[in-house]
Amino acid sequence: MEQVAQQRHELSLDETAEVLHRFIQAHAISGIALVAHRVVHGGQSLQHPSLINAEIEAEIERLAPLAPLHNPVALRWIRACRASLGSAIKQVAVFDTAYFANLPEVARIYALPAELTERLHLRRYGFHGLAHEAMWRRWRDHHAGVVKGERVISLQLGAGCSITATDGDSVKDTSMGFSPLEGLVMATRSGDIDAGLITWLQQRENLTPREIERLLNDASGLLGVSGLSADMRELLESGDPRARQAVELYCYRLRKYIGAYIAVLGGVDAILVGGGVGENSPEIRARIFENMEWAGIRLDPEANAVAAGTEQRISRADSRTEIWVILVNEARVLARAALAAIAGT
Repeated sequence: MEQVAQQRHELSLDETAEVLHRFIQAHAISGIALVAHRVVHGGQSLQHPSLINAEIEAEIERLAPLAPLHNPVALRWIRACRASLGSAIKQVAVFDTAYFANLPEVARIYALPAELTERLHLRRYGFHGLAHEAMWRRWRDHHAGVVKGERVISLQLGAGCSITATDGDSVKDTSMGFSPLEGLVMATRSGDIDAGLITWLQQRENLTPREIERLLNDASGLLGVSGLSADMRELLESGDPRARQAVELYCYRLRKYIGAYIAVLGGVDAILVGGGVGENSPEIRARIFENMEWAGIRLDPEANAVAAGTEQRISRADSRTEIWVILVNEARVLARAALAAIAGT
């Protein structure tokens, strides 16, 4: 449903409700008692799955400017569900940021004036929490009762991309920050960029804040560098030099973050790769882990080549670090969190 929402972000509330109605009919769904929503940004206050009421809904809306591509869509689906299913049906919001609520202070804060930071709640929130939790839980399922080390780096590689460092059940760092813009090169988002470049561009090109936002969110990343496409499959097939440059930058930024997170964790026991690109592109995985034997990371080329849309280990037997392709099942985490929220009410 999240994918449908993103593809149809321009729909009105009535149109959204109609899409929902057709979806329910097409799949013969009946007896609905609970609806769970993935909400990207929960801000400072929404750090746990929450039964949606007027107060929760208002806070999601207040936070919409921090996740303009996502929170407004989530709100529209919340309201469409209420309109289609009735107000008696319970709805639960599960927040992508909640997984990172307890980031260590040193990984959470920005080097900005403390007064400003405290007054405006400026911090690194982190995103893709459901995906990273899903990968971590699934990896633990594969090692039930026999996990010797739990220093894990997880890569969520889709249209949006992020990387997270986890030690046991404690998240130590993540690449996305105050908004989903920070960190890795993504399909249309720039990822890390010098803040001075942004202010220079704003003055040089006489750009409004909204135009800057669109530039960084919608016209940068793989699309911006290549000038061709935001689709990794098209870029890999293209012989265009700028397409090759976009792919190289994408993989370079990932290797750079992996190295940084090995330092954060003091070593790494497993690296998990998920998301549309991560799960289905052996070539990208090969490029990411190229020449990383120095860190004890040894990719098995044969296992990697056949792991497309399948869940399996793709590191060599003599690799100190396990590498796994994990099929990200956010729905399972979403359902578990929603049921726990209802049980606690």
